[in-house]
Amino acid sequence: MGASPALMGFVLLTVLSLCLLPESVLAITRHYKFNVELKNVTRLCHTKTLVSVNGQFPGPRIVAREGDRLLIKVVNHVQHNISIHWHGIRQLRSGWADGPAYITQCPIQTGQSYIYNFTIVGQRGTLWWHAHISWLRSTLYGPIIILPKRGIPYPFAKPYKEVPIVFGEWFKSDTEAIINQALQTGGGPNVSDAYTFNGLPGPLYNCSAKDAFKLKVKSGKTYLLRLVNSALNDDLFFSIANHTLTVVEVDAVYVKPFETETLVITPGQTTNVLLETKPHYPSATFFMTARPYVTGLGTFDNSTVAGILEYEKPLNFIHSGNSIKKLPLFKPILPPLNDTNFVTNFVNKLRSLGSAQFPANVPQNVDKRFFFTVGLGTSPCPRNQTCQGPNGTMFEASINNISFVMPTTALLQAHFTGQSNGVYVPDFPTSPLIPFNYTGNPPNNTMVSSGTKLVVLPFNTSVELIMQDTSILGAENHPLHLHGYNFFVVGQGFGNFDPNKDPAKFNLVDPIERNTVGVPSGGWVAIRFLADNPGVWFMHCHLEVHTSWGLKTAWLVLDGKLPNQKLLPPPADLPKC
Repeated sequence: MGASPALMGFVLLTVLSLCLLPESVLAITRHYKFNVELKNVTRLCHTKTLVSVNGQFPGPRIVAREGDRLLIKVVNHVQHNISIHWHGIRQLRSGWADGPAYITQCPIQTGQSYIYNFTIVGQRGTLWWHAHISWLRSTLYGPIIILPKRGIPYPFAKPYKEVPIVFGEWFKSDTEAIINQALQTGGGPNVSDAYTFNGLPGPLYNCSAKDAFKLKVKSGKTYLLRLVNSALNDDLFFSIANHTLTVVEVDAVYVKPFETETLVITPGQTTNVLLETKPHYPSATFFMTARPYVTGLGTFDNSTVAGILEYEKPLNFIHSGNSIKKLPLFKPILPPLNDTNFVTNFVNKLRSLGSAQFPANVPQNVDKRFFFTVGLGTSPCPRNQTCQGPNGTMFEASINNISFVMPTTALLQAHFTGQSNGVYVPDFPTSPLIPFNYTGNPPNNTMVSSGTKLVVLPFNTSVELIMQDTSILGAENHPLHLHGYNFFVVGQGFGNFDPNKDPAKFNLVDPIERNTVGVPSGGWVAIRFLADNPGVWFMHCHLEVHTSWGLKTAWLVLDGKLPNQKLLPPPADLPKC
């Protein structure tokens, strides 16, 4: 028996109404609970008690869609203070959820909890989360996978399967003890004992053959590998033997696709690549490996992490009896440890997709220009103490010769309540107070100053920032991360930036857009962004040792005039210092 015309009309109207619902109604709220707790983990025949989330190492993955709201309750069950940063999330007007300790919040103390509450606006791709206090991110990290809105496809062929691969570092020793000792002695901290893929060091390390990440694939398929570099202190080269990778996204921004045998990824960055498996089953297995790109003069770990790419055997192969044979193993050839030419060529291939659907909205006009030197320096050794830095000094790191001193009150709270006196001063210099030949012979005085100084920007200021490496204690690549924003990398070069000649070569059409960029060793990089997100936003080197030494600052972006241009008030459960 057919439905009545009135009922059919009601059903049709309901379907039409659902079709016309705004995107915000289709978005959902996703709840996660992060219990920060201790866990015993064995690697390299050594059992270590480490800080974990929900007893997982690496930590759990977060999966959401563009437009979703996330409520993530973090409960601290360990003796360390904790804060979690959602690396690359724009946090539009939700700076209270950004996470860096003493910048946007006081840390979560033992036995306390905090709900991070934010909405993913205009972003899709791979990002990640990690602890943002001291060196706890050595074990507290995991991927954030943001799927496109329903019905919106990727701008590339839909993959058969998606696989997150998170690079990390494994320390047998307690990383808190390592950095505390380094800060007390003024010397360089001990390096890690291994690199890892998804927490596993792989067969190239002693006593680690069973702890290898295996990627099992089928012939003739396309896999999307979501790569994250969560290593504490090293850029990494990555390659899969006898396979080509197609780069399609970095830092949750689609790029013009290009093929490469090897890629480089700094701490803090993410890269999505398509892996096309071989059309027919190969009688071989293949190593995927990663090892550091190193430019500094200090000690480093030059070891290599390996995972195994393994093809599923077809039925006819198994039935033929060939499965008992030991398959040959192919290993990739990675660039030399200090291959800056490879890194430069790779980075120069990165371009925003720049399509009508995913435009590159590069600020064409600039309201404020800044020139920041980034690099290492020294400070005097305290009286009655022996220091292990250069010539008996202590290592420091600085921006415009200012080594940032962490406050004991959260900067965002001090700003919002109007109680900034004694917490910070809003007079960070727009350029070095004493210019010098930045990449030439170092100056006689390598001492740095210190302070808690912020850059203040009116709402909607368009910014151009040149970041210049220095050779004071040796030229070095510095991955700089800006919280709360993406930016466009409009230019880079080697030597000293020339304000008369270099801007003419800037790419203002389709430069790469990202949240973490490597300042070239002995060179400079130029970025642009629009300061349209009110709050206090941390900017720091993502080599954790340099951040610990003071290579960091913060941008204070003031409220705009309209209600939707103002920072929202703090949540009731904001942790107290």
